[in-house]
Amino acid sequence: MGVVSTYRLRLQRKRWLIRAFRKRRQLKPVVDRLERIGRRDVLCFVCLRNERVRLPYFLRYYRDLGIGHFLIVDNGSADGSAQYLADQPDVSLWHTKGSYKRARFGMDWINWLLRQHGHGHWTLTVDVDEFFIYPFCDTRPIPALTDWLDASSIRSFGTMMLDMYPKGPLSAQRYLEGEDPFAIASWFDAGNYAISRNGRYGNLWIQGGPRARAFLNDKPERAPALNKLPLVKWHRSYAYVSSTHMLLPRGLNLVYDEYGGEKASGILLHAKFLDTLGVKAAEELKRREHFANSAEYKAYHAGLRDDPDLWCKWSEKYINWRQLEILGLMSKGNWA
Repeated sequence: MGVVSTYRLRLQRKRWLIRAFRKRRQLKPVVDRLERIGRRDVLCFVCLRNERVRLPYFLRYYRDLGIGHFLIVDNGSADGSAQYLADQPDVSLWHTKGSYKRARFGMDWINWLLRQHGHGHWTLTVDVDEFFIYPFCDTRPIPALTDWLDASSIRSFGTMMLDMYPKGPLSAQRYLEGEDPFAIASWFDAGNYAISRNGRYGNLWIQGGPRARAFLNDKPERAPALNKLPLVKWHRSYAYVSSTHMLLPRGLNLVYDEYGGEKASGILLHAKFLDTLGVKAAEELKRREHFANSAEYKAYHAGLRDDPDLWCKWSEKYINWRQLEILGLMSKGNWA
């Protein structure tokens, strides 16, 4: 990159950090348990709204993987999410009724919390329907991965988001609180992905999967990005640019090998496609707080009228991380 482009990205990063500083006033502490955070704890940052049914399994999943503390922004939930989270001993909770859209879809709030509380920690930033899969996750906790990343002088860890779905109509099986969502949504597209390189930020841009073929097949270029950088050894000078798709400084986005090799990478199993999606899509369509005037949720709302079956003859049933590595969707790189 040229000197001018580098300077512009540096200015942009400062702008995102200033926005986060200004938006901090919208965050009201509900429960502060930050003194319980250990020096080496891996921290999980989340922004949510009305996700009560998902929370028990989400918290259990990440506790089992070794997350030390959860820092959560509740954006005006009305379903008991805040009350439930306030009772959890490893959760610090903030409340806001601010506009999700005007906070850059929650990233201004998250960038502020990361700057204030994530500095010097490995941080995992995810949504409540995203479940982190990484090499050896069946036998090694996240701190084992971050120890290896530290030893290898790696500051960020890339993933691809893998949309999971059931076989049969979405409404056929009801998701109940506390259940493993992948006992229902256990299928995924093994192929059907397009990858390009973002010249400005250096990150890979991945699109495709069931959302592209079933809901946006007439406009595949508008399909959601599936590339994410959720796991980062945070420094207070860093900032997420667009969700967790890309970061500044730019070098944090280079989580792939440009010379034919393979760097270690992971997967975010995405449990969006459950019977709860119809209600969620209707709610978000009314709020219009999502990207591009909630165009993605408009597509869901229209497509869900026919209670679609996303399964097709090319669908694969999820087994474990090794299967995903064999399919080329993730890699253990040189971590043995």
